[in-house]
Amino acid sequence: MSFEVGTSVSMRALHRMPVEGPEGELHAHDYRIDVVVSRDDVDARGMVVDLDELDLELARLHDELEGRDLEAIRPEHAEAMTVEVFAWCVHERLAPVIRRAGGGELSVRVFESPVAFGGYRATVS
Repeated sequence: MSFEVGTSVSMRALHRMPVEGPEGELHAHDYRIDVVVSRDDVDARGMVVDLDELDLELARLHDELEGRDLEAIRPEHAEAMTVEVFAWCVHERLAPVIRRAGGGELSVRVFESPVAFGGYRATVS
């Protein structure tokens, strides 16, 4: 059993896939990023993580990426900025915040439509 807390942010950003056709052209998605942090126990304040700190880092990410090409944050090892790779990038960005708050597991889902998503989950402690 574990405790969990989460939050979301939405943004419009651009990407392209290494395929022929419309997906191979630079195009936009209205992304929703859901993050969930879980731990076996809460801290002395009764929290898994301070949601204000998590929201602040997500707001910074939003401000950096809103309306921009996600190619700017594509890791070298990835051929394209898929929703799975985007979720990994968000995880890497938020992991230090979660680590400072006491660790646990961080799960990120990036939705590129109301129903289609990719995700990444790993322990950060």
